[in-house]
Amino acid sequence: MKRSTALIFFSLLFPLLGSTQIITVLEKTSLTPTPGLHIISLSGKFKTTTDSKGKADISAADSAESIKISGLGFEEKIISVITLRTNRQYRILLTEKSLLLNQIVISASRFEEKKEDAPMQIEVIKSADVERMNQPTTAEMLMHTGQLFVQKSQLGGGSPVIRGFEASRVLLVIDGVRLNNAIYRTGHLQNLLRVDQNVLERAEVVFGPGSVVYGSDALGGVVHLFTKEPKPAESGKKIEPSGSAFLRYGSAMHEITGHADISLGTKRFGSLTSVTFSRFGDLMQGNIRRPELGNTWDCNFTVSRINGKDSIVQNKNTNLQKGSGYFQYDLFQKFLITGNQGLKHIINLQYSATSDVNRYDRLSELEAPGKPRFAAWYYGPEKRGLSSYSLQFGRSPLAEKGKLTLAYQWIEESRNTRRLNSEWLTQRRERVHVASVLLDLSKQIGKHELRYGLEGSYNVVRSVAISRQVDDGTTTPASTRYPDGGSRYFSASAYLSHTWEINSRWILATGARLNYVGLRALFTDTSYFAFPFSRANQNHISANGNLGIVFQPGNRWRLALSGATGFRAPNVDDLGKVFDSQPGNLIVPNPNIRPEYTINSDLNISKTFGNVLRVEAIGFFTYLFDFISVQPFKFNGKDSLLYEGVMSRVSANLNAGEGFVTGATFRAMAELHPNFSLDGTFTYTYGKLRKENVFIPLDHIPPLFGRLSAHVKFKKIHGEFFTLFNGRKYLKDYSPNGEDNLPYATPNGMPGWFTLNLRATYTPITALQVQVALENLSDARYRTFSSGISAPGRNLIVSLRTRF
Repeated sequence: MKRSTALIFFSLLFPLLGSTQIITVLEKTSLTPTPGLHIISLSGKFKTTTDSKGKADISAADSAESIKISGLGFEEKIISVITLRTNRQYRILLTEKSLLLNQIVISASRFEEKKEDAPMQIEVIKSADVERMNQPTTAEMLMHTGQLFVQKSQLGGGSPVIRGFEASRVLLVIDGVRLNNAIYRTGHLQNLLRVDQNVLERAEVVFGPGSVVYGSDALGGVVHLFTKEPKPAESGKKIEPSGSAFLRYGSAMHEITGHADISLGTKRFGSLTSVTFSRFGDLMQGNIRRPELGNTWDCNFTVSRINGKDSIVQNKNTNLQKGSGYFQYDLFQKFLITGNQGLKHIINLQYSATSDVNRYDRLSELEAPGKPRFAAWYYGPEKRGLSSYSLQFGRSPLAEKGKLTLAYQWIEESRNTRRLNSEWLTQRRERVHVASVLLDLSKQIGKHELRYGLEGSYNVVRSVAISRQVDDGTTTPASTRYPDGGSRYFSASAYLSHTWEINSRWILATGARLNYVGLRALFTDTSYFAFPFSRANQNHISANGNLGIVFQPGNRWRLALSGATGFRAPNVDDLGKVFDSQPGNLIVPNPNIRPEYTINSDLNISKTFGNVLRVEAIGFFTYLFDFISVQPFKFNGKDSLLYEGVMSRVSANLNAGEGFVTGATFRAMAELHPNFSLDGTFTYTYGKLRKENVFIPLDHIPPLFGRLSAHVKFKKIHGEFFTLFNGRKYLKDYSPNGEDNLPYATPNGMPGWFTLNLRATYTPITALQVQVALENLSDARYRTFSSGISAPGRNLIVSLRTRF
């Protein structure tokens, strides 16, 4: 009897032991696959890793052993092989860690390296974080990290601020290609919204000057966006499809966003296609306000053209910011061809387009009580196209690995303005074409790693303008925003960076870059402005360097000290713009403008207590000289000019002198239990500009801001309660001549605020995920500093996601 029982038992067990045993490792709250995890038997005799689907074959593992499953960002798990086989437990759930140590970053040097080895501050946002935050645009996604400040002039806007630097002083990069072009302005930008966050594999934010690795514009920092790649087929499969889709609704602006992507892969070829469409209705601001606000920021009216006349129409719901809605769609296509020895060919195609986007701040301005200044002020459809080819290769005579990228971009934008009761709509349109080439190489020599490369870009700017009669459509020429004869902006540079891992405690990082930037602009039409020049030619050569040292004395302490220089060469917008920055303030061209420079120092101290708590403090100081800012100016000896029917004070971009920006960031992360964690961050920034031996406030300096959050994680559920907050910005701290938008503040400045928010994700099965969020629970009315539109009031967000 015993012999027969044993025979039956082993006859049942033998097929399990002999057949292929595939396990799937998933993140426990979202049930998403976890590729690249290490699976090792405790004796070390068996090793494998999970594939892109989180799968691994353990049929070669000894049944008498246990295996350890581990990987970056996850809690380790040890389980016996016999338990997996006898229980047929082919799906294993792992808990994601909150304390992410030894993260890999790319943006610091353009090649993969440990985040702990880089002396500068870097924030990493993974695709899983993007999905959990579930924000409508890339700008809001960055703001919800609590690490960056974001300004908004309209619903279709979002201008990130890093350490008091904004717009053209923050470099935007996607897949190694710089997005900043010749008409990026120093004021506020909305270009970041033309990147679809739903195709991002990760986003990395480098704080502080990045001019050695990236060249001009990276004064405050770099936002480097990395898009997803197609997934190749697993071994033995001819072709394998995968994909995802979601539908989201947000109540505060009646947002409807739909997204779908599909990846098709073979062993050598992959294709990833993505489509996203978003429609945003008019934004509802909060109703609960501080007593000092009163009816401030009420939307009392809109302007409609009725029977050939402008009519002021009263808004019945003053919390509804009428005219702020718009729509946008994004298309993305990437092809991947792989070869031997690490060879990759990547073709990257991106396109984004919007409807008209109203400048809500301008439309809310009053010329007199009850009389708006403008009947129309909107951006025409904004379009961004990018096509690039990248060749990634392995060992060569010059390097162990390298990457060559050729890219072409084209951008179209327009500004359309009409004053109240005017019959003429002025339309100014710009087109920019950018060609670029980038070569990055990396070579290891003992403990020394060299990274070096070449970069060049060429911008062509075309600017046209007409005035259109709104009733019969007749047109006449109008003054252009940029030089009407066209502009050329070009750059060439070479860089070298060096990392020396002296020993386990000390790491030294150095780097240098040589830059050349040129600009050509033609002013041919003098019928609107009697320009005292017909052309502007500029050539600038600059050198930048950095030096950083990382000291890890043990006991989980880490100290990093770094110094770096940064520069920004004047572009077409700085030099050649004619623009009404605010009613009655006209900016005119200045061909004598020079580059601006910074010298920055950072000190980063962090300590990790076991696997429970990590605290970090970062202090920085940036010295500015030849800083470009808008200052009073005389044009042909006149300090005021008539522009579009308004006598306006003349200003121009000038090298205003020297100044400084300083501040600190504090962050703490506590993993009190595998199912519960806390996270908090605070950033304070202070900046002054010296003018005639008097220090005045710099513009773009945000008040104290930050974020506090609590996470709970259970099987199939991830919940979060968090608060975002800003301190008060007093009037005395506003820049008198800059881009702080003082008219949109209250008589006491911009009030401080905070929001209370809840969100949860439930994944009942791998193919379905439900997300629910309730933001701004108290329905608070607030605006972020220098913004011209109020933030959303109470906002219910519901999303359904699927993947296959």
